[in-house]
Amino acid sequence: MTQSGSNTSLRRTLGVGDAVVIGLGSMVGAGIFAALGPAAAAAGSGLLLGLGVAALVAYCNAMSSARLAAVYPASGGTYVYGRERLGDFWGYLAGWSFVVGKTASCAAMALTVGAYVWPGQAHAVAVAAVVALTAVNYGGVHKSAWLTRVIVAVVLAVLASVVVVCLGSGESDAGRLDIGLSSGAGGVLQAAGLLFFAFAGYARIATLGEEVRDPARTIPRAIPLALGIALVVYAAVAVAALSVLGSGGLGDASAPLADAVRAAGVPGLVPVVRVGAAVAALGSLLALILGVSRTTLAMARDRRLPGALAAVHPRFQVPHRAELAVGTVVAVLAATTDVRGAIGFSSFGVLAYYAIANASAWTLSPAPVARVVPVVGLVGCVTLAFALPGVSVAVGTAVLGVGAAAYAVRQWWGSRGRGRAAGS
Repeated sequence: MTQSGSNTSLRRTLGVGDAVVIGLGSMVGAGIFAALGPAAAAAGSGLLLGLGVAALVAYCNAMSSARLAAVYPASGGTYVYGRERLGDFWGYLAGWSFVVGKTASCAAMALTVGAYVWPGQAHAVAVAAVVALTAVNYGGVHKSAWLTRVIVAVVLAVLASVVVVCLGSGESDAGRLDIGLSSGAGGVLQAAGLLFFAFAGYARIATLGEEVRDPARTIPRAIPLALGIALVVYAAVAVAALSVLGSGGLGDASAPLADAVRAAGVPGLVPVVRVGAAVAALGSLLALILGVSRTTLAMARDRRLPGALAAVHPRFQVPHRAELAVGTVVAVLAATTDVRGAIGFSSFGVLAYYAIANASAWTLSPAPVARVVPVVGLVGCVTLAFALPGVSVAVGTAVLGVGAAAYAVRQWWGSRGRGRAAGS
């Protein structure tokens, strides 16, 4: 149960527009610049099919999250929903999946900033970005929303330029948009899993439930709006890039959108795309740190993480200790880890998180029609999670197992303590 004391309550300052922008800042981020290449390599001519599958699963997850967030408008997202609807263990496992998976994603986004800004010093730039954005979040969520609005505007302008240049180029060929199954159904599903990683930002809206004005009305409106805008952007960019590179060229590209504008005959736009990618990664990193710290706050309130992390700053009304803890861990990971490994594990963790969200939404109504969306979402999450590369699946399963074991040990230790107290 969420505490309401003045020392732990957060200030409700975000409206529909702010919430949509925060969701867009998470979705229309570095993924749009980086995910299309690996997804095309996995799916071949089935790239647009993979995008459609990812969008369907994301839509189901969004609808389940929106329904749950309206009923439980508190910080923590699926950690709260799983706890309230399925029991303490499932809430804990969702929180564990989110915090660990998204912390890895934070590191990946920070390293993406470094790779685009100064490739030779990517780790140093990544750490600097984490420190700077942690400071912004520390100053208050409203300031974070304002900065995210600026970042989203810049990124959308860059992406619009890419679409216009590619589709208006003499190199554009509609024949390259042919949809097929050159890599089989497995390739399409793996591509969908990779693209879903970029869609998943709408969860940030739900995890900010305690800082949104009129959450029962705002959250169900903001989540599908943010998802719909992101889907239109992703589809337009994918079609534009495919029209000049084809699925083979896109799959081989290390910087897909930069290669697309170069192939379209406008090399002068390449530096702009690089800047846009760096800004997009900063936007994703900002929103990720924001969301992870709020889930950390919720778990600390329930003593699933150290209770000291539940403190809320008396002036800025933010969970400042959770912010600093998350920022510190991400900075260490950004200084030491590999981007591909971080993204692979994060994808598995995010899908596990949403699987629990859908299972929680399934319990809200006994009506068969109302249960269709969460069932499709749950099956989709499990399918995409296990369609990811084998290393990602193995590492993700092992880390979830460690979390479950830690929960079991804590429960056993607590029951022993209660038994000793009863016997004394």
